[in-house]
Amino acid sequence: MQKLLTATALTALLATSAAAQDLTGFNIGILGGENAQDRMTNLECFRAKVEAELGVPTKLFTPADYDGVIQGLLGGSLDFAWLGASAYAKIYLTNPEAVEVMLTKQNNDGSTGYYAIGFARADSGITSIEEAKGKVFAFADPNSTSGYLVPGAELQETYGKLDDYFAEVKMSGGHEQSIVGVANGDFDAAVSWADGLGNWEDGFNSGAFRKAADSGLVDMTTLVEIWRSKLIPEGPMVARKTLPQDAKDKMFALLDTMWETDPDCAYAVAAGEAQDFVPVTHEDYLGIIAARKLQQGS
Repeated sequence: MQKLLTATALTALLATSAAAQDLTGFNIGILGGENAQDRMTNLECFRAKVEAELGVPTKLFTPADYDGVIQGLLGGSLDFAWLGASAYAKIYLTNPEAVEVMLTKQNNDGSTGYYAIGFARADSGITSIEEAKGKVFAFADPNSTSGYLVPGAELQETYGKLDDYFAEVKMSGGHEQSIVGVANGDFDAAVSWADGLGNWEDGFNSGAFRKAADSGLVDMTTLVEIWRSKLIPEGPMVARKTLPQDAKDKMFALLDTMWETDPDCAYAVAAGEAQDFVPVTHEDYLGIIAARKLQQGS
């Protein structure tokens, strides 16, 4: 019996080793929200860390929209990504076995959520969502949680059909495009995301406004907040479920300790200040999955 157990254990060990050796490259999908070159530059430190940790060539992929990352994970051409909760919900509803959740961002106040923030130009005279009625309003992307799913549902619940409430509803293509679009006068108002902590003029502590402010794309004092959603669960970092377990374990450990080992790179990954990256489970996203399922009409 002991020999059988030993042989079984040895077979399992060899299978695991073979699976790990099968990993010849690693592809990381980066959601839209800022231009592709900025995404590549800002996350080069992360790519290099992953490559060194896994010992295989590692590439960043920056599709033009959220669906590019979603389809990459569903099709198996991407191995890892940090998704919004709505994007994760779409993947799960399409194929529950495609990815598994790992970690998410913990804010400086200990929370693991963020907000959809409605905003307009400070000189527009729009200081509330009511004053944006009859104006051109922009969402980010149909697969964005804070850029469409949650604010769209909350605003419609309060104000009715949005195509009737606003003069025109547009999709900007991403959070950065929404922010720059409002700043440039292309849209009267829009929504983007932030942790809601810190100062408005800094773009809050983390989020799309902070990225835009840090990169010099926008002077936050030229914008004004006009609306805020309920707290949204921070989206999960996910790994392709069929990855070798050793690779998943190494990715988890790398991110779990990054705020201690390399806070500058962690800042880049988190789009600003945060306390840590902490574990999450599928159950943390059941509410968003239910909302996405309802939106899809299934």
